[in-house]
Amino acid sequence: MDGLGGVIKLQLLIFMAGGEGASLEYTPTWVVALVCTVIVAISLAAERLLHYAGKFLINKKQGPLFDALLKIKEELMLLGFISLLLTVFQGRISTICIAKHLTDDWLPCKKETDKHDGGGKPIAHFQTTLFPSLLPHVRHLLAEAGPSDSDAPGHCQKQGKEPLLSLDALHDLHIFIFVLAVVHVVFSALTILFGSLKIRQWKQWEDSIQKKEHDPEDQKTTTVTHVHQHDFIRGRFRGIGKNLTFLSWVHSFLKQFYGSVDESDYTTLRRGFIMNHYRDNPKFNFYKYMVRALETDFKKVVGISWYLWIFVVVFLLLNVRGWHAYFWIAFVPLILLLAVGTKLEHIITQLAEEVAQRHVAVPGELVVKPSDHHFWFSKPRLVLVLIHIILFQNSFEIAIFFWMLVMFQFDSCIMGHSRYIIPRLIIGVLVQFLCSYSTLPLYAIVAQMGSSFNRAIFEEHIQEKLTGWAQKAKRNYKGQRKAMGGAGSSQVGNKESPSPAAPQAKGLEIETTSVSND
Repeated sequence: MDGLGGVIKLQLLIFMAGGEGASLEYTPTWVVALVCTVIVAISLAAERLLHYAGKFLINKKQGPLFDALLKIKEELMLLGFISLLLTVFQGRISTICIAKHLTDDWLPCKKETDKHDGGGKPIAHFQTTLFPSLLPHVRHLLAEAGPSDSDAPGHCQKQGKEPLLSLDALHDLHIFIFVLAVVHVVFSALTILFGSLKIRQWKQWEDSIQKKEHDPEDQKTTTVTHVHQHDFIRGRFRGIGKNLTFLSWVHSFLKQFYGSVDESDYTTLRRGFIMNHYRDNPKFNFYKYMVRALETDFKKVVGISWYLWIFVVVFLLLNVRGWHAYFWIAFVPLILLLAVGTKLEHIITQLAEEVAQRHVAVPGELVVKPSDHHFWFSKPRLVLVLIHIILFQNSFEIAIFFWMLVMFQFDSCIMGHSRYIIPRLIIGVLVQFLCSYSTLPLYAIVAQMGSSFNRAIFEEHIQEKLTGWAQKAKRNYKGQRKAMGGAGSSQVGNKESPSPAAPQAKGLEIETTSVSND
C-alpha cells in the first residue's frame, strides 16, 4: 500500500504542478507546507479507502474480488512507474531534435502557418480547455520544469530542427495514460457489477431446482423425457440441413438481444455440468460455483495486459488527419462483441442439436454433454481474452473522447467532426450495455460447458489447502529425487527403487493443473 500512496502523490503533484511562476527557492514555506499537506491527506484517504475495501472483501470471504482489487493496485503501480519515467526524462526527450520535414506528416491536425509571422511558425491550436476554472494552465503544466527544459525549443531551432516531443505534448500524453487506466478499471468494474445483477436473477431458478431435488416425492418418480417436446430443444433445435444450419446461426445472433438465457437453458446446462463433472453430488449448487468462477475471471479482465498496450500504440499511430481512425476503431469492439455473443448462443444450440439428433426419448431428465470442441480452437479461455479486448477497446474509445474534450474542447480539429463523434459515443454505450446484460452472463454459464471445470468448484479454504498440499508434495518429490541422485552418484552401479511418494506427488501435480481452466 505504501507504493500505491506514492503513486497517488506523484499523480497529484504532476496535475497540480504549475509551469509559470517562481521556483521553490522564492516560494513561501507556508505555501509549500500547505500544498504538501493537502496532497498527503488526499493520498492517505485514497490509500485507506482501498485498504478498507480489501478488508471488507476478506471479511465477506470474497477472495476472487480481493485478488481483482490487488490487480487494480498493480495497474496503478505500473501507471505510477510510467508517470515517473515521463517526469524524469521529459527534459531529455524534449531536447532530442529531429529534421523539420519529419514533423510535417502523420499529424492529427493540419499545420497552419501564421501569415504575419515571417518565421513560419505553426499557429498554436486550442490552448484553452473545457474547464478553464479547474485547469487554468493544463496545456502548460510541464512547460517550464527547469532551466534546461525551457530552452529545449530554442536549442533545436538553433540547429534548424524541431524537438522530438514538446513538454506540452508529453504532458498531454501523460494525462491520457492516466485517464485510460482509470476509465478501463471503472468500466470493467461496472460491467461486472451490472452483469452480476443480471446473473442474480438466475438464483431463483437454482432455489427452485434445489427445492424440487430435496422433495422425496419427486425423487421417487421416474419419467421419460420426449426430447423434441422438451422446452430446451424446441427453443434451440432448428432441424438438420445446410439452410437450417444457417438459420440456427441467425437465431443465435438475434437471441443475444433478447432472453439470452431462459430457465430451460439454465436448468439443462446446469444438469449437464453436474452429470459430467460432479455426478456424485446432484444437489451441487451450480449458481454459487458459476458466480465464484466469474469473480475469479474478473481479475483477468480488469488488468491491462501487454498486448493491450500494443493496441494503444497502434491506435495513437493511426490518429492521422482525414483518416477518422477512431471512428472506424469504434466498430472493432462492437463486431467482436456480436461475434462472441453469437458464438456463445450457438454453443447452447449445438448442445441441443447433439441431443436432438441422437435421441427421441430418454429415461429421466434431458442431459447435454459439455465439450471443448464447441469453442473456438477448442479453447474456452479464448472467449475471456476476447471479452478483455472488447472491454479495453471500448474503454479506450470513451477515455480518448473525454481526454480530448477536456484538453482540446469539443470543436477542436483533433476531436473531429460531430458526425463521427456522436456515432462513436452511441456505439460505446451500446457495447457497454450489451456486454453487461447479455454477453457477460452468457459467458458465465457457457464457459462452464467445457471438458474441464474451474478451480472455483472448490470452496476458497479447500482451494488453499489443496494448493498447499500440492506444493508440499512437489517439494518433497523434488527433494527425494535430489537425494536419490546424490546416493546414485556415490554408489556406482547400485540401482535404487523409486519412492512410492514420487508418483503420488506427480499425479497430484497433474490433477491440480487439469482442474483449473486458467
